[in-house]
Amino acid sequence: MMPSNQAPLDQDPDNQSEQSKQDGGRLKKLPSLLDALIPIFALVLMLAAAVYLYSSDSSYGANQIALIMAACIALMIGVKNGYSWKEMEAGIVKSVGVATGALLILFSVGSLIGTWILAGTVPTMIYYGMLVLNPEYFYAASCLLCAVVALSIGSSWTVAGTLGIALVGVAAAMGLSVEITAGAIISGAYFGDKMSPMSDTTNLAPAVAGTDIFSHIRHMVWTTAPSIIIAMIGFLILGFTSEASGEASDLQLTMDLLQTQFNPGVHLLLPLLVVLVLAYKKMPAFPTVILGTIAGACCAALFQFDGVIAFANDDSLPPIVAMVKGIWTAMFDGYVANTGDEVLDSLLSRGGMSTMMNTVWLILCAMAFGGIMEATGLLKRILQSILGLVTSSGSLIITTLATCIGANLITADQFIAIILPGRMLKLEYTKRGLAAVNLSRALEDSATITSPLVPWNTCGAYMAGTLGVATIAYLPYAFFNLVCPLISGSYAYFNFKIEKLEDMPALEEAGA
Repeated sequence: MMPSNQAPLDQDPDNQSEQSKQDGGRLKKLPSLLDALIPIFALVLMLAAAVYLYSSDSSYGANQIALIMAACIALMIGVKNGYSWKEMEAGIVKSVGVATGALLILFSVGSLIGTWILAGTVPTMIYYGMLVLNPEYFYAASCLLCAVVALSIGSSWTVAGTLGIALVGVAAAMGLSVEITAGAIISGAYFGDKMSPMSDTTNLAPAVAGTDIFSHIRHMVWTTAPSIIIAMIGFLILGFTSEASGEASDLQLTMDLLQTQFNPGVHLLLPLLVVLVLAYKKMPAFPTVILGTIAGACCAALFQFDGVIAFANDDSLPPIVAMVKGIWTAMFDGYVANTGDEVLDSLLSRGGMSTMMNTVWLILCAMAFGGIMEATGLLKRILQSILGLVTSSGSLIITTLATCIGANLITADQFIAIILPGRMLKLEYTKRGLAAVNLSRALEDSATITSPLVPWNTCGAYMAGTLGVATIAYLPYAFFNLVCPLISGSYAYFNFKIEKLEDMPALEEAGA
């Protein structure tokens, strides 16, 4: 992950101030631990100030400035140590390149939401959800539904971008907490994603650690199963102790307005079926969402013709042209509802590529910071120091968990947070006689699970942008994501279900 012209960082860190390397005519100093920590401390202070001053709105500009300023500090340290702007710029470009796929998916999800509301797909899911979901069981049912679907298709992002937006809509219509609902959606989606053999991260973690996927999944059950059970209990308690603020008359009015505006029906769920089938067939996320958007546009043209023309709001155009304009507008600028009901209008006025610009801005700034930290060797220096704290097998696993969470914070990408610590710590697991499944499970229990809890991480930014709930707002209710790393760390501390290297052949033959 590091540029080939970067100074090696495997020397004794105690002599770093005197170590340097001739590279391209320039002397490069290896970064000290203080060098590496200065940008991190500065970022933490600025992010804390942003949250204090702007609260949940901090991700709408304040966090971005904090990340850029921290990147500038890292850049100055890089210059001090002999790195050129071109080298650091290459690191930024490389880091941003990693996020390109996520950015494309974000834009396409914006279009999907716009066309799905215009087509009546999202209103239909909200309508049926209000019919069948009891408020007392709603949070737990949302978690379970997302878990089952994510397990079957292996994608938390697809689940959040389809079922998630509908469930948030149902919660708002019922007068339930959208923050708790978002936490339930993310808990279920990440449980299913983590345990699905079709998930990218579930394949990546064992590949990095050096084990097979099914041994990895079997080993994860020990931390994942109790985590989702605790999460479900938490959502049941919240469901039974919370009261829906929506009156029966208000709910009926909402359903009547949905019926009048969109004429909900099973046929309008066709775009959802298209996305779920394509995801199950393992088509990449970007073309899957684009095809889902096209399916939504077709449904809008076929079943909501008059509504699309009304949305275009241009009487000078022929009907067919007005229909095209309406669909086109929903794709780039989202849908704007005009039902006469303030709550429903705010619920359905969403989507469009343009609404994802702030999220993209946040991700780009985060990746720029992570790119400079990696290109100048500051990130690797931190990881080396952390490895020096390892004194036992349990502390190695706890260190892995902490390192991956830190990588999520610094690099803003869950894949980097899996790959970098995994590669650096793999040899240490072998030296201590620990089976590779311990490393792969720790990578998933931390890097994968905590990624949606970081506002500037690609996952956290995606979930906030898609569900319309700030990361800080849903974070306390993402029970599964909060509990799983704690359970994993507890197992390590008490040396419970930690597999030794010599035990693995017999373990795999037994199918344990």
